[in-house]
Amino acid sequence: MRLVLTPSPLFALGVVLLHGIAAACVLAVLPGAMGALLGLALLLLGLAAAWSRALLRSRASVRALEISGASLSVELGSGERLAVEAAERRYVSRLAVSIPLRRPRRTIFVTAGMLPAPEFRQLRIWALWGRLPGVAAAQLPA
Repeated sequence: MRLVLTPSPLFALGVVLLHGIAAACVLAVLPGAMGALLGLALLLLGLAAAWSRALLRSRASVRALEISGASLSVELGSGERLAVEAAERRYVSRLAVSIPLRRPRRTIFVTAGMLPAPEFRQLRIWALWGRLPGVAAAQLPA
């Protein structure tokens, strides 16, 4: 199964907003030039994270997931395909799935807005159970 991710402007806004709040907290605790520089660095870090992880604009951004049984491979923005090893512990909710990877060491974070609902549901099932359902979606009762 191939899952092609789409950019999530809402997730990007959340990332930038949280980094902006962190920058404001730094300014409140550390006033002056050093606090302003650290706050600016945090805000720029948020913009870079949103660009790469939420808007999928970087060459290292995960653009597609390919699931085959218990194995996982990813396609990056550069077009490169990598076979990755997912860790056993994963975070799954109705809004997001977080898949920590052992090799290479990073985490894939997919929000509900990055995939159509049926594909996001299948990703959630795979993340929980390590395999896809054996019955076709059209055969499942409503």
